[in-house]
Amino acid sequence: MVKEERNFNRRYAKEYNWLRTLFYMAFLYIVVYGVYTVCYDYKIEGRENIPPKTAKKGKYIYAGNHVSQLDPPMVAMAANCPVAFMAKKELFDKNCKINWLVKRLGAFAVDRSKPEIATFKTVRDIVSTSWSLGIFPQGGTRPYGKLEDIKKGFAIIAKNAKADVVPVAIAEWTDYPKFMPFKRQHVRIRIGKPISYKLSEEEIAYEWANQISKMADYENLVPAPENSKSNAQKVNV
Repeated sequence: MVKEERNFNRRYAKEYNWLRTLFYMAFLYIVVYGVYTVCYDYKIEGRENIPPKTAKKGKYIYAGNHVSQLDPPMVAMAANCPVAFMAKKELFDKNCKINWLVKRLGAFAVDRSKPEIATFKTVRDIVSTSWSLGIFPQGGTRPYGKLEDIKKGFAIIAKNAKADVVPVAIAEWTDYPKFMPFKRQHVRIRIGKPISYKLSEEEIAYEWANQISKMADYENLVPAPENSKSNAQKVNV
């Protein structure tokens, strides 16, 4: 009898236990930091926007600009705590070379063409633990330097989970996104100020785009919402 393959769009709080947390942090500090220290001239800026004690309690959605598959590890370094990434369902296919690792690092599958109720249930379970959520509002990799057609689903998820959004900008790359192991490329990972989930979906999307565009020197083509509030009101410090 053939065993039915699990659908990883639904994951549960019990899966984000101390053992998975230990594996994730070991992978982050040994493999990710190790590779980026050797291969890149990187610097993480803006950590003061997320106090360490606050970051470790979860309840954050780390949202970055997305140019290549190298972005998730950098968002993870910015957060410096366990982050479960929302990933395209193709990465969980048995033919995908990294599916074993993706599953064990706590990611969950999303069908970007038709979001499911299971996605919202999984997000609620994740933020009920010490883990945070990782997401890319552009909905997939996009050319570097321009923000447009942002998927507002991340704002809906933030409001549903009651989790503030932390913008993470991948900026100042040389030859990005090419992987060149024998050439230390320059890159800056910048952390913005948390955006309150209490804002409207349009305000959350615009404020994220506004912060990313400033930190990464992007052209922001996301329209400002009508009757938008001032930045001081938008940002939950």
